Amino acid sequence: MNLSLPLISKRLLVVACLGIGLTAATVVAVAQRGRFRSDYRNVGRNGVPDWDVDRQMEMDTFTFARVRYNSFGRRGGWDVDYPDSDLNFSLRLQQLTSLKVNPNPKVLDLTDPKLFDYPFLYLIEPGAMFLSPPEVAALRRYLLNGGFLMVDDFWGDQEYAVLAENLSRVFPDRVPEEVPLEHDIFHCVYDLKERPQVPSLNAARPGNFHGEFRPGSDTSRAIYRSITDDEGRIMVFICHNTDLGDGWEREGEDAWYFEEYSVKKAYPMGINIVTYAMTH
Repeated sequence: MNLSLPLISKRLLVVACLGIGLTAATVVAVAQRGRFRSDYRNVGRNGVPDWDVDRQMEMDTFTFARVRYNSFGRRGGWDVDYPDSDLNFSLRLQQLTSLKVNPNPKVLDLTDPKLFDYPFLYLIEPGAMFLSPPEVAALRRYLLNGGFLMVDDFWGDQEYAVLAENLSRVFPDRVPEEVPLEHDIFHCVYDLKERPQVPSLNAARPGNFHGEFRPGSDTSRAIYRSITDDEGRIMVFICHNTDLGDGWEREGEDAWYFEEYSVKKAYPMGINIVTYAMTH
């Protein structure tokens, strides 16, 4: 690791995470369907409430940061589910944990000089992504200096191959490996009994979801992979054949989907991922 580069600070959650001890039943009780809560101000953020941030502790506040990138064959893949996914997840982190959370998520380019101010990055729909050489170099520096990248919402062999090619340019000497269910990331807050698979709202049907169809691919199970550093810390956490972001985005649109996927799968897995990222 080049120690002359800026190091990612994760001190904001060292104390905050000690207060997390919620169960799925607590999520049901607190995160009821419908976004407005009387103890928050609603200022028209697509119906998602706002809240105040202590300006004296602004640097100790978690900010959900989404990666903006270019795609081949189409544009805008980075902004799927945006902004509702990011707003809802930030709200639920604020409500369901003792974290102090910024109500205003960020969108960042990998070459942004402020990248190192955000220890957690969220990247979505990488199945047509192309990272430029400067983006590849910036992401490598960011991850080796303590940053964490979560990749979400892509399905099938072809889309995975595109992501794998990009990541091979970031880390030519590191190959993503499947994460066993016994790993702490599945248990650090919520004790998950399976690797959660979340379909999009439009694909989900009671009793008959078997994965979103991709020719020649088995999408019937979620596959979670990671790239780790030399000490075994996960730097890149890959959520393949699942769409956690839709579970966050669509929470107020369908009661059955919210109860089956947002409450039981998407929010618990997301909170586990953020907690792991900020404490390792």
